[in-house]
Amino acid sequence: MGLNVLFEGSNFERLLGGLWVTAKIAFVSVFFACILGVILGLLMTSKNRLIRAICRFYLEFVRIIPLLVLLFITYFGVAKWFNTHIDGVTVCIWVFVFWGTAEMGDLVRGALTSIEKHQVESAYALGLTPLQTFRYILLPQSLKRVTPSAINLFTRMVKTSSLAMLIGVLEVIKVGQQIIETSLFTEPSAALWIYGVIFLLYFAICYPLSLFSRYLETYWEK
Repeated sequence: MGLNVLFEGSNFERLLGGLWVTAKIAFVSVFFACILGVILGLLMTSKNRLIRAICRFYLEFVRIIPLLVLLFITYFGVAKWFNTHIDGVTVCIWVFVFWGTAEMGDLVRGALTSIEKHQVESAYALGLTPLQTFRYILLPQSLKRVTPSAINLFTRMVKTSSLAMLIGVLEVIKVGQQIIETSLFTEPSAALWIYGVIFLLYFAICYPLSLFSRYLETYWEK
């Protein structure tokens, strides 16, 4: 059976090592994109037209340019322009944070602007400062509204991390391909089994995020 290939030599350990690289890229990117995205979302609701225009340009730039192009430009461009080499994992984290920050910022903006204006006006009428209004009125409600979409963005970032293989990063799919290539003639069905295991590994990362999102929604509805 093709599944036997998985347990030959150190193949399974290599897959787990590739999964660790995938998880590291994804979760480090998610962490920084979440923090920077909240800041960007606040800036996108600014009353300053110039700030809003810059934020909008950044968001549209990220949405128009394919992520793979950004990876190639960063990976090969930095090496050429600055005569230096940055490892693929670092490049992936930079690009995914750049992408995730824009997407997260737009989600936060949408959550903040969806809150009725009369709540903010009432808070000011009661004597709350803008900071207190944000802390006690805007932040709790926006967190509830942004959570499902944010979790969806995080799972997308986990899955999109597979693009790292195209700049030579040995993440889980790249390792799986190497295992398949070495056993292509001896075990023709190995690809089905290896990719099946990779599917389960991705599921093991993404499904807990989905459960966490449901838990938060249920908790906040109490």
